[in-house]
Amino acid sequence: MNSKKSPRRGPATDNVAKLTIKEDGTLLATAAALLPDHKPTKLKSMLKHNQLAVNGVPSRQFDLAVHAGDQLWVNFDRSFQVFSHPRIKLVYEDNDIIVVDKGYGVLSTAAGKPSDDTVYNIIKKYARGFSDKANVYVVHRLDRDTSGLMLLTRTKQARDKLISNWNNMVIERKYVAVVEGDVAQPEGTIKSFLAENPDTFEMYSTDDKKVGRLAVTKYRLLKQGKRFAMVELEIKTGRKNQLRVHMQDMGNPVSGDRKYGGHPSPINRIALHATVLSFVHPITGKAVTFNSPFPDNFKKMV
Repeated sequence: MNSKKSPRRGPATDNVAKLTIKEDGTLLATAAALLPDHKPTKLKSMLKHNQLAVNGVPSRQFDLAVHAGDQLWVNFDRSFQVFSHPRIKLVYEDNDIIVVDKGYGVLSTAAGKPSDDTVYNIIKKYARGFSDKANVYVVHRLDRDTSGLMLLTRTKQARDKLISNWNNMVIERKYVAVVEGDVAQPEGTIKSFLAENPDTFEMYSTDDKKVGRLAVTKYRLLKQGKRFAMVELEIKTGRKNQLRVHMQDMGNPVSGDRKYGGHPSPINRIALHATVLSFVHPITGKAVTFNSPFPDNFKKMV
């Protein structure tokens, strides 16, 4: 994954303005409209030196699409310092939430032994560059070998609002997976109660609602190949390993998912990627949507 860079706020002495964009447009044209006292040559220089950022993410792309309601951050004194990581891309940040695009092979949080190489610890270290007392909170997790969009918050208030009302505040969560074999029906819904084997820590489906928790997955076939199929999965309930178990139940395990019936994958990973994350912002109350394209090698498999 090629990581885009995101700004770290400078010291308190930096002169940083956060301006609300009122209409759709492009970055440079919008900056010119919001900063009418700046000459075009000055704005181009600021763009070149990473002094302009949209929703916390700097860009040097003059024709970057911006939208009404976005924030234009302007550092009048110097370049924004940047976040960069080879396996994590920072997609969006504001004073309350952070959205990242996680690469496969990266843990969301430590499992067992403490580790610095988790999304939580990496983003917390970034946040501590803003303030020694800064913290971040994980709202939901992705499996280590699942890539894609993941949400964290900067404040406990934002986290608590999301977690306490998760089912109502999350509008849409979609994934793309490459699964084994032929998918019998072009679309459908899978429902089961998911429980965990205490010896193996594997999840399994059961009809007994006293043992498991209800899990609902909608699927849609995108493309059928000779050995594999690409499917879009919409998660209606966030249970551990839900999509992987449901694809196994359907007879089409996710490629590379040996834990749940799959065989080794030609791309040497579990072919599962979180592509769409849409939810109500816990502080502003506005609906926000983020998208992440699935990896190119998924398409090559089908």
